[in-house]
Amino acid sequence: MTESRFEETPPQPGPQPWSDGPPPTPDGQPVREPVFNAPWQAVAVVLLIVGGYWIQTRFPADAILSAYAFSPANLVPGRWETLITSIFLHGSWSHAMMNGAFALAFSTPLARLFGPKVEGALLFFGFYVLAGVLANLGYAAVHPGGQGLVVGASGAVSGLMGASARLIGGHGRAGPIFSKPVLGMGAGWIVINLIISVVGGSFLPGSGSAGVAWEAHIAGFIVGVLLIGPFAWFAPKD
Repeated sequence: MTESRFEETPPQPGPQPWSDGPPPTPDGQPVREPVFNAPWQAVAVVLLIVGGYWIQTRFPADAILSAYAFSPANLVPGRWETLITSIFLHGSWSHAMMNGAFALAFSTPLARLFGPKVEGALLFFGFYVLAGVLANLGYAAVHPGGQGLVVGASGAVSGLMGASARLIGGHGRAGPIFSKPVLGMGAGWIVINLIISVVGGSFLPGSGSAGVAWEAHIAGFIVGVLLIGPFAWFAPKD
């Protein structure tokens, strides 16, 4: 019967490779990653959404909605500013909190693409507002001349979602429009919003008895997928 023997290798001097986790600091201690490391632009969007609703609650609701909510009918007399102002209004705390949570998740890939400097921040917030404006116009295209009021950042956040799907497909850069993440997330988002169109949005937090502008959600996602391409061209390269 043959006996196998394994000799133990003595420890080698000097630094040893780490099998997992971050490398050690010069004093030999592992680097501790912060628990919360979202880019500041992502945090700023959440503050705009939640803080904006807090400011909104300081004023009479009817007056705020009449002056700043969007409806397709507003385009006829030239009240184009409501395409933007409506993005910063919400119907309830739960509505604002839900949009804030989604914005935090889907802002991060874009914020990291554009970087933390001023030019990157301008690109990020320009993308966010433009996605929301085009999402509202998408809603207006389906309901020309409609009188219904639309508020909320959902269209802009859907734009962040579409852009993030494309960045995931491109491993941090603008990947193919028809990559698996774009097709998968897009199909799921369309199905969810088609269900909303049939059964209503009463099961969504913050919707209450109000309707849900699902058309703006779908338009926002498509806009985000298309818009991130040209915006990525201007992303700082350093």
